[in-house]
Formats: sequence, C-alpha cells, structure tokens
Amino acid sequence: MPNKNIHTDDAPAAIGTYSQATSTTAARSVFISGQIPLDPTTMSLVSDNFADQAHQVFKNLRAVAEAAGGSLADCVKLTVYLTDLGQFPNLNEIMAEYFDAPYPARAAVEVSKLPKDAVIEIDAIMALE
Repeated sequence: MPNKNIHTDDAPAAIGTYSQATSTTAARSVFISGQIPLDPTTMSLVSDNFADQAHQVFKNLRAVAEAAGGSLADCVKLTVYLTDLGQFPNLNEIMAEYFDAPYPARAAVEVSKLPKDAVIEIDAIMALE
C-alpha cells in the first residue's frame, strides 16, 4: 500500500477510525461514488437498522474497490453522510471491522435526507499503484 499516515500533535487527534491526513505516491486514483445500504440483488434497503445499513455500505464499498482492482485498505479518503450524527460512535465501531490503522482520512457530516431514505451513505477515494 503506497499510503502514509500523517499526524501532528499541533492539530486535534482523530476522534474515531480515521487519520488526520493521508498521503500517497500512487499513480492511479479511483473515486468511488456514494454507496447507500442497498442489497445489490434486490436493490432494496437491507433494513431500517443503522448497524445493518452501515455494514451493507461497507460491503458495497468493498465490492466496488475490488472491482477497481483494490481493496478497502487502498482507501485514502472517506466522506460519510449520516441522517443522525448521534450514530458517530456506532459508525466508528463498525468501521473498525472493515479498516485497520492507519485509517483513511475521513469527514462525517449530518444531512437531512439520503436516497431511498437510507440513514448512511459513504463515498471514497482509493489510491492504487
């Protein structure tokens, strides 16, 4: 993996499963569109439960990453959209099941609505050699 974790004590430490910044020497970038918790077979939301939806989003991201010739470990940046920022601690717990440190850089924002009434959406940037 050509990704390097960037950390400074002169800025706030990450408060979850992400890095302050990530640098890469990769020659190829892949931009993964926002994934919502749709079951790819039925094209329906997997459930109304946050944890179920978050797991499905990470599975969908992993599938697209693999189709691009990489893996979740190649992700250098995630943007997470939540309809309830109160789910932030749960997001961190679930994300830790799919990513190992050093984590990608990440932003998490609360939004009023997502497609299909999903409660989470994530897009990603991957860096591949």
